[in-house]
Amino acid sequence: MSKKEAKAYNPYDNMLSIMDAAAETLGLEFNDYIAIRSPEKQLIVSLPVMMDNGKMEVFTGYRVQHNSARGPHKGGIRYHQDVNLDEVKALSAWMSLKCAVANVPYGGGKGGITVDPRKLSQGELERLTRAYAAAIAPIVGPQSDIPAPDVNTNGQTMTWFVDTYSKLKGEFQMGVVTGKPLELGGSKGREEATSRGVLFVTREALKTAGKNFEDCRVAVQGNGNVGGIAARLLAKEGCKIVGLAGTAGTILCKDGFTMGEVVSLTMDRQLMKTYRREGVEFITGDDARDAILTCDCDVLIPAALENQITSENADKIKAKFIIEGANGPTSKEADAILDAKGVVIAPDILANAGGVIVSYFEWVQNLQGYYWSEEKVNSELEKFIVTAYEDVYHTSQKYGVSLRVAAYILALKRIVKARKLKGYFLG
Repeated sequence: MSKKEAKAYNPYDNMLSIMDAAAETLGLEFNDYIAIRSPEKQLIVSLPVMMDNGKMEVFTGYRVQHNSARGPHKGGIRYHQDVNLDEVKALSAWMSLKCAVANVPYGGGKGGITVDPRKLSQGELERLTRAYAAAIAPIVGPQSDIPAPDVNTNGQTMTWFVDTYSKLKGEFQMGVVTGKPLELGGSKGREEATSRGVLFVTREALKTAGKNFEDCRVAVQGNGNVGGIAARLLAKEGCKIVGLAGTAGTILCKDGFTMGEVVSLTMDRQLMKTYRREGVEFITGDDARDAILTCDCDVLIPAALENQITSENADKIKAKFIIEGANGPTSKEADAILDAKGVVIAPDILANAGGVIVSYFEWVQNLQGYYWSEEKVNSELEKFIVTAYEDVYHTSQKYGVSLRVAAYILALKRIVKARKLKGYFLG
């Protein structure tokens, strides 16, 4: 991606352009969905943190609540050096749409801190998280806004958050976040949920096209909680993993990695730097991103960050199916190019909805005080996401649009209907 394209890219504008197209196809009046185009609340906080060297540093944090027509706000918290308000706004809107597509009773929210967590010690991360939890505590809660892990956050982050929030409230409030460890009210199956959802959507997309896992060659961009686990799950189901990419670079094998290699390369994120055998190619530096995105494969799973597939590389993509494990990995310009090529794209608000579905299950279990087996969690997840895929697919057939536009149409119909039923409180 050129510097000019990167500078011009605005994730929120990208989301709005698709939303407007979906609304036009659906025949919505502007008044019906104008409120959905803007977040309900945007909070920016300054977070003073005492560093290990005794110096105070101030970080910037965000929490955006996009839409609550269908229920409490829901959305992750990410720690990344590039986090900014536009990104968090877009992510919160995608969460509103994603929850509606999955048909779980939530609206969208998202949070983040502008920080490179690799440069902080464990103690500094804890103090930063507790400062952030205290700063946004007035607007979150089990019935208002429920955060969760996202990029560079995990169960430990959620533990610090729930502990801080509970101390401020004077009682243990485990339902304020999801993605917690099992010992603190977490749900079985939550860690693999987003990746397992990617697996189910990949299966359904291939099935619709008359294909199956055994004939499928897959490349996965992103070696974190989504990409790495998805690669292992797909390989276990019989897919041939021909490419993996992470922060270390891209590693390719046209004949496919063995199951053992997939496990090793995804469990040890630095192994690809040194792993070599005949038929294996390692690419690093500026060429690593396009190497994975344009490699010879049937299914491409972008599971890294936003804006990876752009107008500069879209025409070089060889995959016939793209399953978006990340949020917003494809620009609107690239979307048009791929659509013209006949590439089937399972959009982010469908393909990576497994995480929020099982977050919903965790929240339900917290409220009930009764916990499910992993088998039940996975079974219910499959029901939810297969139904969501079928709803999106049938919508795409009805309106003659791509799966992405169909997902937006489906989400808008559900959000607009809920808002019309509730009306507007004008004070």
